[in-house]
Amino acid sequence: MPTRRFLISALPSTLLATRAFAEPVGSFQDFLRSVGAEARRAGISQATLDRAFAGIRPNEKVLERDRHQPEFTLTWAKYRSIVITSKRITDGRAAFAAHRLLFQRVQQRYGVSAGAIVGIWGIESSFGTGTGSFNVIESLATLAWDGRRASFFRGELLAALKILNHGDVSPAAMTGSYAGAMGQPQFMPTSYLRYAVDFEGHGRRDIWTSTPDVLASIANYLAESGWRAGQGWGQAVVPPRGMTAPGRDATRPLGEWARAGVRPVIGRWVATADMPAGLIAPDGPTGEAFLVFPNFNAIRRYNPSDYYALAVGLIGDQVVA
Repeated sequence: MPTRRFLISALPSTLLATRAFAEPVGSFQDFLRSVGAEARRAGISQATLDRAFAGIRPNEKVLERDRHQPEFTLTWAKYRSIVITSKRITDGRAAFAAHRLLFQRVQQRYGVSAGAIVGIWGIESSFGTGTGSFNVIESLATLAWDGRRASFFRGELLAALKILNHGDVSPAAMTGSYAGAMGQPQFMPTSYLRYAVDFEGHGRRDIWTSTPDVLASIANYLAESGWRAGQGWGQAVVPPRGMTAPGRDATRPLGEWARAGVRPVIGRWVATADMPAGLIAPDGPTGEAFLVFPNFNAIRRYNPSDYYALAVGLIGDQVVA
C-alpha cells in the first residue's frame, strides 16, 4: 500500500514479478544535497539535516535485500503455519496479560478491539521484540537514490526528516526494516505522520519503546481506516458442499448466508443477522472458509492482503479469549 511497507510474506498466492532497476543518477552526496534543499524549503532545519545525514552512505545490505526478494507461491495453509504459531499465541497472551488495563484504555478511546490491536502487534514485531535495526534515514536515502521507486522512497525520506525535526526521536533511535518501516507497528514515515499518537503524554510519539504509544497508534490507524466499534472482523465457517466463495466484496447479510446453509465452525454466530459479510476461501473449496465483516477491510488497510487480515483476526481471537 502507498503509505507503508507491504509484507512480502502476506502476498496471497502471488508470484512476485521480476524487478527492473534503474541506475542511480549522480553521486549519493549530490542526492543528499538535493534532498536537503527540498527539506529546507519544507521547513526542516539545517541542524536536523546535519544530524540525520551524518555518516550515512549507500547501504549494500539494503540494496541486496531490495534486489533479491524471493519469488514464490504461498498458500493460506502454509502462511498460517508460519505466522500463527503456538509460540506467538503464548507470547501474545503473556503480553496481553501484562498490559490488560492499557488495552482497555486504548479500546475505550478508539473503539478498536484489543484482539485486532494485539494481532497486528504480534505479526509486525512479535509484541515489540523484533523491530528492525536498520538506520531508517540511511535505508530510505539508499532506496531513493538507487532508482527503483525513487519518488516513493524520496517522499518517505522527507517524511522521516519531518519526524526528526519535530523531535519525536533521534536519528540513532530511528530504526526499522531495510525498507524504512519503523518501530513496533512498522509504520512507514508517512503513516507515522498520519496515525502515530502520544498516548503516554510525554510530548513525543514513540512507537519504538513506549507500549502506550504503540498500541494507541495501531488503534488510531484502524479507527481512521473505518473500524466499526463493537463489531468483530469475521469468523471461520463451513459452507455447504458445492457453494462457491464469491469473495470479501460480494456481501450479503449474515442471516442470508445462514439460510443458504453456511454454518459457524464454533457453533454460534459472533455477529447479528444483518451484519454485511463476504465469504472467502483462500485455498479454494477444499480449504478453510471464512465470513468476513466490514472490519476485515479496515485491517486490510494496514496491509492489503487477505492472508494478513485473517492472521490478525485469528491471532487476536486466540490471545484475548
